Amino acid sequence: MKKIVILISGRGSNMEAVVRACAREGWPARVCAVISNRPDAAGLGFAQANGIETKVVDHREFGGREVFDAQLAREIDRFEPDLVVLAGFMRVLTDAFVERYAGRMINVHPSLLPCFPGLRTHQQALDAGTRVHGATVHFVTPTLDHGPIVAQGAVPVIAGDDADALAARVLQVEHIIYPRAVRWFIEGRLLIEGERVALTPSGPQWLFADIAGEGA
Repeated sequence: MKKIVILISGRGSNMEAVVRACAREGWPARVCAVISNRPDAAGLGFAQANGIETKVVDHREFGGREVFDAQLAREIDRFEPDLVVLAGFMRVLTDAFVERYAGRMINVHPSLLPCFPGLRTHQQALDAGTRVHGATVHFVTPTLDHGPIVAQGAVPVIAGDDADALAARVLQVEHIIYPRAVRWFIEGRLLIEGERVALTPSGPQWLFADIAGEGA
C-alpha cells in the first residue's frame, strides 16, 4: 500500500479530486496526510471529514524559507510517503527541499508548460492570443514550474473569455489529469528518462477537452 502526502494552501480542489479518485477507483494507496501552510485553508475541513490526518505548518511563524522547509520536511517524513503531491501549495520551495523528494514529488501547473510559468497564467495566455490553454502535471525540480512532464490537458480559448472563465475551464481539466497522473505513479507506470516521462505500458499522456465554458 503506497502512501501519499498532499500539500495545500487553499480550498484544495485538486486534493479533493485525488482523494475521491483514490477511493472510487480502489488504488493500492491511501492519502495519509494533508498539510497546509495556512491554518485557514478550506481544504483541511474536507480532509478531516474524510478521516485524513491534517497538519498546519504556518510559514509566517518561521524566519525564512530554509527554516520553514526544514520543518515542513520533518512533518512530511513522519508519514514516510511514497509520493508528495502539491495541490495549490503556494510556496516557492528551496532546492534542498526539492532534492529531498526528487522523483517522488509532483505538481500541477495551470498552463501548457513550458509556456506561461509563474503566476497569472490565464491572463498571460489571453494576452498572448493563444487559441489553446491548459494544465501540466510534472515532476518538481529546483527550477520553478519546470520538470519532466507527466501529463497535459488542453482546452480551447473562447472569444470573450476573461481570466476567470478560462481558469474555471482549465481547473476542470486539472481535476481529470492530476488524479490520473497520481494513479500512474502509484501503479509504478512512470519512468523518468532525462527530461521526459515514459508511461508503461504506453498510453496517451495528453487530453484535449472540448469544455465550452464554466460549469460544462
